Amino acid sequence: MNQTATIPGDQGLTDEALDLQRRARNYVEDVLIPLEQEAELLHGRLPEETIRLVKERALAAGLTGGLHKSENGGQGWSKTEWFLVEEQLGRSTNAISWHIPNGYNVWDLAAEKHVEKWLKPLLRGEARDAYAVTERGAGSDPSGIETTAVRTEGGFRINGEKWFVTSGDVADVLVVMANLDEGGELLPTLFVVDKSLGGVETIEDPGFTHSYPDGHPTIRFEDVEVEEDDVIGGVGGGDEVQKAWFAEERLGIAARGIGSMWRLLEETVEWAVTREQGGSRIIDYQGVSFPLADSATDAAAGRLLTLEVARLIDAGADPKVCHNKASMAKLFVSEAAWRCADRCVQIFGGRGYRRDNVAERFLRELRVDRIWEGTSEIQRLIIARGLEKRGVEALIQ
Repeated sequence: MNQTATIPGDQGLTDEALDLQRRARNYVEDVLIPLEQEAELLHGRLPEETIRLVKERALAAGLTGGLHKSENGGQGWSKTEWFLVEEQLGRSTNAISWHIPNGYNVWDLAAEKHVEKWLKPLLRGEARDAYAVTERGAGSDPSGIETTAVRTEGGFRINGEKWFVTSGDVADVLVVMANLDEGGELLPTLFVVDKSLGGVETIEDPGFTHSYPDGHPTIRFEDVEVEEDDVIGGVGGGDEVQKAWFAEERLGIAARGIGSMWRLLEETVEWAVTREQGGSRIIDYQGVSFPLADSATDAAAGRLLTLEVARLIDAGADPKVCHNKASMAKLFVSEAAWRCADRCVQIFGGRGYRRDNVAERFLRELRVDRIWEGTSEIQRLIIARGLEKRGVEALIQ
């Protein structure tokens, strides 16, 4: 592996951004990748002492809370700088990077008491959060959410059930989307819910294809009482806040997918140029070299698209156009990365079907990127609506 690889400086990146990329690269190579096999054997659940090491090394490298304000314990990165780090984190399997202290972007809109009680501890690695939006009948389309909130004398009472609450099994605090019933009008609102409150119950914690550190449980909220200021983004502001969250999550999926392809291509090309069959290196056969060429082209194209979206956001471009373009990046890269993993498994042959092989792990892990934070079909709908409302030129230039 090329541990000195960087993005060419002629793309306009600052020395600080390139240094950040190198720090992230070194962290992935020195800390995360050596733990992949252990994590796989333990179904993603590493020992506490190892998790502590992952956190400490991330804190020392300045890789925690990247997009959050420095006064709250974050790094204050631009979206472009964040892209550079997420791309490197995508090079490692088993999502060990989930242990890097961080918090959802919505905390920046929370009341000061929540910044002190939750965000700052999250960024120090002393707490964990989870975002609860999906339901039995409301997945990629959040308009079908049935979880409700009603006003009480001291705040609000929440009732409902959330599915696929990533990290909900280990979280200390939940950000919950619910419809506040105001005289028959339903106002989508985000609530802060301390998981230790009465009425919060995990009713199912199923296994999934990948071997990740955290689960995606189903959580029920039954007469959960929260206070008046346990609201993020204001009453009725849930949809707008969530659009920004979705755009960021989709951009992150694209960035990490590019990193996955980067790693897959490195390891598979190395294998293909050294493995011989029939008296020739297998890379000399078009059945091997052409799929690699296609995946390299996908990775380069996806990288340019995703990096451009990050730069547009930094430049203050129209948020709606950025939202559409984030969907384009997520759609293209998530589909391309899984194709790349599938091709690499084939090139490794029987070795590619072993769980100690990077291509096998990525084949299982990358499949969900075409589903969560909006399926590929939902991304196509968003892009098509963007073409209709904002025009072709806005989306492709």
